[in-house]
Amino acid sequence: MSQDNEVETEPTLERRTRRRFSGTEKQRLLAEMDALPRGEKGAWLRRNGLYAAQLANWRKALHETGTQSLEPKTGGRKPADPREREIERLKRDKARLEQRLETAEDLIELQKKLSGLLEKARNEPPQ
Repeated sequence: MSQDNEVETEPTLERRTRRRFSGTEKQRLLAEMDALPRGEKGAWLRRNGLYAAQLANWRKALHETGTQSLEPKTGGRKPADPREREIERLKRDKARLEQRLETAEDLIELQKKLSGLLEKARNEPPQ
């Protein structure tokens, strides 16, 4: 180890990332696989770190919808529809206003009871 206290990373501990293939790479790999003789396909898959199911899915997508389907998809959450955001905002506002209405109705009911008790106390003769 060097004198400046550097820590060397161990390759086996590094985190692997998912590989992404472009459409042209997928087509090249499919053509390469098709050109191989029957007994060498398994070794070729292991050497390239691929699975036969991956290639089958790529081949199926290519056959059904053409080369555009082989392009990598964009990840992440789909952008929210502005109408859906507005509906959610209105639902939150409605719930908040319903809560305020319920509180106001409870306060009015309490004021009525208090007013009734005070009126009753005024009308009773002192003892």
